[in-house]
Amino acid sequence: MKTEAEKQAFKRAYIEARGYWVEFNEGLLEYSPEWLEAYLAYSSAPARTGPLSARMRELIYVAVDGSTTHLFAAGLEVHIRIALDIGCSPAELVEVLQIATLQGLDSVALGMDVLAQELAARGTPLAGPQDWLSAAARVSPEWASALAQLQATADRTSRLTPCERALIRLALAASPTHLNESAVRVEVRSALDAGASAEEIAQVFQLVAHLGLHACTDGIPAVMRAVAEREGA
Repeated sequence: MKTEAEKQAFKRAYIEARGYWVEFNEGLLEYSPEWLEAYLAYSSAPARTGPLSARMRELIYVAVDGSTTHLFAAGLEVHIRIALDIGCSPAELVEVLQIATLQGLDSVALGMDVLAQELAARGTPLAGPQDWLSAAARVSPEWASALAQLQATADRTSRLTPCERALIRLALAASPTHLNESAVRVEVRSALDAGASAEEIAQVFQLVAHLGLHACTDGIPAVMRAVAEREGA
């Protein structure tokens, strides 16, 4: 890709495969076109070969870009627009973001497990079942009741299938900005119980791996600005 015509042809191919072109790709196209071409093949493979629909893929991208552990506004806006263009409803997108809010429960799950272990080590164990939710209900019954009501409301008003919700929760748990192993295990089981295939679950992991490219979002433009400043000095 040395000529302008070759670069424009590649841009068209990229947009056709991924649905968009972002500013930092200009830097990659300028300084590392072979890598960018290889990355396009890599990042397009899950959509080309995996079983998840375009709709499901975009719901997953919206979830992980909107996640509190990532909060990638530029990507979120891109994928919301693509999702709407392919038929996702605003209510479905709002529900995906509501699912993402409950990623915060992983803090309670981890914290309550540690608290139960430390109390047991001091000879004052919590009575009853030792799972984190039961422990939280014994320590903070009002909070546990409010959580149960929130979850019941979400289930009653959901526009997504149980399998779709499980796959979205799995994407959030497996995202490289979160990587909660126990949550991944829980959601893999939930997805399998809801009828998801091994191929669908594997594709979720492949899709969230794309968040790694966001290292280039600010980094590549920073390189381009620094080069421009040096050349203009």
